[in-house]
Amino acid sequence: MRSADRVAAVALILLAAWFVAIGRRFPYWHPDTGPGSGFLPVWLGLALGVLAALLFLNAGGATPGGTWAPGRVALRRLALILGASVVFVAAMDAVGMIVGTALFLVFVLRVVERYRWTTVVGVAVAAAAANYVVFTYWLRVPFPTGVLGV
Repeated sequence: MRSADRVAAVALILLAAWFVAIGRRFPYWHPDTGPGSGFLPVWLGLALGVLAALLFLNAGGATPGGTWAPGRVALRRLALILGASVVFVAAMDAVGMIVGTALFLVFVLRVVERYRWTTVVGVAVAAAAANYVVFTYWLRVPFPTGVLGV
């Protein structure tokens, strides 16, 4: 798996560089309206590049002879997260995007990942607040508000 991870990481780094190069050809920021059409490709490319570099650096620690197929526990966790995602999308009009994000994270972090309640609540509140500040307040994206009006 080491060489496969390294090859995949290099391919992803090249893809990330392409994303950034394409994104830089478009307007990045408009002083009056905010992010331009090049904003998202540039930041996604940078994030992909960082993650691919971490994959490349971590490839040396991979254990040889491992299996590629997920086990029962991993499949159960995947099914829980996919199910929670479906419920999140289906309930978004009723609960709203911000509250729905918090509830989704509470489920995933507590039920699937088994984190402590202090961590779960902290992450859920911080992510919901960041979601609100970035998308609702800063970018003015009209999200569903739900029955609570949030």
